[in-house]
Amino acid sequence: MPSNDPEKFDGMLLAMAQQLEGGVQELLDTIFSFLARKTDFYCGGGEGAAEKLVMGKFKKYETQALEIQGKKKEEKEASERKRKERAQKKKEEEERKASVPTEATITELTEEEAEKLQKELNEEKFANIPSPSELSTEESEDSAKKEKSESDDEDPKEKGKLKPNSGNGCDLPNYRWTQTLSEVELRVPLNVNFPVKSRDINVVINKRHLICGIRGRDPIIDGDLHSEVKLEESTWVLEDGRSLLVQLEKVDKMEWWSRLTTTDPEISTRKINPEPSKLSDLDGETRGLVEKMMYDQRQRELGLPTSEEQKKQDVIKKFMEQHPEMDFSKCKFN
Repeated sequence: MPSNDPEKFDGMLLAMAQQLEGGVQELLDTIFSFLARKTDFYCGGGEGAAEKLVMGKFKKYETQALEIQGKKKEEKEASERKRKERAQKKKEEEERKASVPTEATITELTEEEAEKLQKELNEEKFANIPSPSELSTEESEDSAKKEKSESDDEDPKEKGKLKPNSGNGCDLPNYRWTQTLSEVELRVPLNVNFPVKSRDINVVINKRHLICGIRGRDPIIDGDLHSEVKLEESTWVLEDGRSLLVQLEKVDKMEWWSRLTTTDPEISTRKINPEPSKLSDLDGETRGLVEKMMYDQRQRELGLPTSEEQKKQDVIKKFMEQHPEMDFSKCKFN
């Protein structure tokens, strides 16, 4: 990791901030107290140098913070605008349908016209009745679908995997976790008969490792995470002095986690069912990417080609059909 990596000490600083009940004010007080007691920060660079340095760094990161906040605000406003536009279009469509006249008109037919119409109706009626062979085909298709469903359940790769809970995560004896494509939410009951304070809590969030528990006791969770998380976007909070709420921001937002830590039992990601409302809130390009990712993940779990692999196979197949004179028997296609 490079020495100038801005995230290098995030874990240490987050741990400090979470242990200080006074929040940011107490964190700053601790840092400046350290500089005064243990370094020549205030007097080593001449009069006013320390203040100038602090203000320079303050302005630099204030600008960055405001830019990030501005981008988040713009994204939120754009999402809200799209939501309102969709709602307005839906309302207009409903109003348009409601305004279409539904009054029935009565037309008197001649005997010849009536006889012709009846004949056409009879022909259409009998045409819609399936033949015995068609019935047999439909029954076999239904049977095939049923067999496929049963074979999915008996897939060796899925054997032993748990069904996801309502939040697409897992309910375990000591904690419960849920997930979206962008984050993981973890709730950890502390199971104590006294109110716990923040300074009693031990939470350490690293990119691929998580520790949760009460100081002086064995950790409730101490393991490697399924995938990497963003330290600067991951937080925790103590709820009612009785339980921990930990939010982990995923680095890879195109992946469903099959477990929280590598020692947990796996859930079946094939049975994950994202809320339709969540997908509909995405813009067209992002939604298409998410749906493609979900399709490819299911294909891989079934041992079938992904969308990209299928495209390659189709291109190769078409080329082979166009050139029957060529011998492809010794070719290897990856």
